[in-house]
Amino acid sequence: MIWQTVTKLPFWQKVVAGFLLGVLVGVIFGEKATLVAPLGDLFIYAIKMLVAPLVFCAIVTSVTAMSGDGVNLKRLSIKTLGMFMLTGLLASLIGLAVGSSIDMGGTMQLASTEVRDRNIPGFAQVLLDMIPQNPFASLANGEVLQIIVFAALIGIAINMAGEKATPLKNVINAGAEVMFQLTRLVLKLTPIGVFGLMASVIGEYGVGTLEHLAWFILAIYIGVILHILLVYGGMIKLVARLPLLQFFRKALPAQIVAFTTSSSYGTLPVTTRCSLNMGVSKRYSAFVLPLGATMNMDGCGGIYPAIASIFIAQIYGIPLELSDYIMIVVTATVASVGTAGVPGSAMVMLTVTLSAVGLPLEGIGFIAAIDRVIDMARTCTNITGDMMTSVVVGKSEGEFDEAQFYADTTDAPEHTEAQAS
Repeated sequence: MIWQTVTKLPFWQKVVAGFLLGVLVGVIFGEKATLVAPLGDLFIYAIKMLVAPLVFCAIVTSVTAMSGDGVNLKRLSIKTLGMFMLTGLLASLIGLAVGSSIDMGGTMQLASTEVRDRNIPGFAQVLLDMIPQNPFASLANGEVLQIIVFAALIGIAINMAGEKATPLKNVINAGAEVMFQLTRLVLKLTPIGVFGLMASVIGEYGVGTLEHLAWFILAIYIGVILHILLVYGGMIKLVARLPLLQFFRKALPAQIVAFTTSSSYGTLPVTTRCSLNMGVSKRYSAFVLPLGATMNMDGCGGIYPAIASIFIAQIYGIPLELSDYIMIVVTATVASVGTAGVPGSAMVMLTVTLSAVGLPLEGIGFIAAIDRVIDMARTCTNITGDMMTSVVVGKSEGEFDEAQFYADTTDAPEHTEAQAS
């Protein structure tokens, strides 16, 4: 009887239940709760299995579909990238405002820590790395940005070849349908995966171990909440002229998965499902969401480097000038381009920012101790921005079904994945 009741719950309620149960188990059992970590690992492995083939097929089919229906792909791309840059700039400014208004350092003293130097590529190298020298190696290694570029070029070439490339186009379209069906199967593991991940995180870290970094964590969470509500909420309300509660209700499953997995790529199938449920067309969702998982890093590339730089400056007693704040904004925005949307990538962005401003890299060793807790909020911000962009830009370009947005449809995978197919 209980199992029948659970199976009839909407998908997002199952995810929320897994999240809350995981927190409860972590608090009650402590470190013993890490025994359920393999449940979360299984979910992450399964969902990462989807990423490379799903992104490749989705990008190719979206590019070919847009051309076939006469959609202005160039204008759509410019609008999408413009939205990414605008929200990234606003994220950096919010991070500076929050970090400057809170005394996060206090009397805290850093212990001596050895930090290994990182080989950070310059901006020119980042651009070069976008082009895959071996596309098959990029697919095998999961180099998502290179996969996106290669897939976009393949889609453009198919359009240029016309009828001669129809067999290849059909094969890739069929591959996309297969990947959507496989995604539906994997997504059924989401509540179990969320439970395992949250139980292990809470059990390992606990609340007491985070007290000495409470102000820094609080500043990050204040920054991301302000950015989500003011910037993303403002775009939905003022630009798209849609109700905020409906947007956030339909975005909630992806936000929870992003919060628990700390991976924009790992959340990509769920983000796609939520975007489709909001009414964004499949072809535009397949274009904007993989791109956003790579380039739209407001949490990792905007808010986090700004607040972390101010925090490190405070605990080392280093004053920051106006030019330093400007440099933080510029480097944070540039460093976010081409950085993988997987756990830990924000550390690379922070290294770029600290080096540009002249702050000690040793501070990273201290922040790294609680990076997992912060990364959950950063990733949740990133994917929320992806969904906001898909709705706002999609609505402006006729790639949005407003009736579907308002529809009180179930969030169960069986319903949403049927749309994806």
